[in-house]
Amino acid sequence: MTIAATALIATQGLAKAEQLTVTSWGGSYESSQRNAYGLPFEAKTGVSIIWEEYAGGLAEIRDQVERGDVRWDVVDVFAHDARVGCEEGLFEKLPADFYTSNGIDQDLLVERPNDCVGPNILWSWLTAYDARKFSGSGPKGLADFFDLERFPGKRAISVFPQANMEMALVADGVPPERIYEELSTEAGIDRAFRKLSSLKGELVFWSAGEEPIEMLRSGEVAMATAYSGRSGSAALRGETFIKTIFDGQVLEEEWFVIVKGAPGIENAKRFLAHVSEPEQQAAQARWIPYGPMRRSALAIIEEGEPWFHTSENILPHLPSTTSRLNRSVIADADFWAQNGATLTERFAAWRRSLGY
Repeated sequence: MTIAATALIATQGLAKAEQLTVTSWGGSYESSQRNAYGLPFEAKTGVSIIWEEYAGGLAEIRDQVERGDVRWDVVDVFAHDARVGCEEGLFEKLPADFYTSNGIDQDLLVERPNDCVGPNILWSWLTAYDARKFSGSGPKGLADFFDLERFPGKRAISVFPQANMEMALVADGVPPERIYEELSTEAGIDRAFRKLSSLKGELVFWSAGEEPIEMLRSGEVAMATAYSGRSGSAALRGETFIKTIFDGQVLEEEWFVIVKGAPGIENAKRFLAHVSEPEQQAAQARWIPYGPMRRSALAIIEEGEPWFHTSENILPHLPSTTSRLNRSVIADADFWAQNGATLTERFAAWRRSLGY
């Protein structure tokens, strides 16, 4: 009986070691990760991936670590959480050779913030418009979003200060690389609100990612700020009247991390190494219009067009191509960590002052 029990425990331990829990955001985004990352990893390693969905933030991760009952191995996190979680010791630190052995550090389109993160995707806040409402070529740049005389119609923006503040300043003439320098001053904040106030009377607000696309689809608004993945997906579905403007977009990072004390830590490290390969980075763009973090992955997509799984060209819908980066604001997670609460309150007060 003792021998049998020992064998059973060993078998259970082996089974557990050959499983990996990856926590992400669900929906079509998670499906793209399953197709691009998960299935090839399972085929290559024999490790079975269990996918779980969460609503973001660090609360659940912090709770698991503090209780010593870690259930998640790998988690998909936003830029701010990638920084705070690493500082708090909630994530495993990756060895230096993780970044040097396959040239990650020299190949990233954005700078990695710490030693806890593995490459994932880039997405952006951008502007989109309904081409049915404009004759001729339509708006071309971010400044056109604020030009109600040449391009009349309602404008939809999010209820959050993030991206709205940055895009207002770009439209007002501030170079993308100087945005946070400007926003760090009271004069710069006032300047952003003045620019946003120039849309008074024509504003509609959204709080969920699909809302601006629905507003454009229904004709409720002529132009909207939107998430790049949503606008790109709409166009790839055949809604070609929804046009995207990348000028002045605010580019956001998304990383993979390993939870401190993860039960499947070795397989988690293998998974992060797998995901960071240029071929896998490029593969996700077959399923959803988000940009890879690695330049070499972009090269694979460019050489392999048409790339999307429906045999459509994906490059027109990716936010992180080299030419678009020249007119992009790289979101500063540290700035928003320090100033987010204050600017959120002020943004809400500004909305109320306009009668919204």
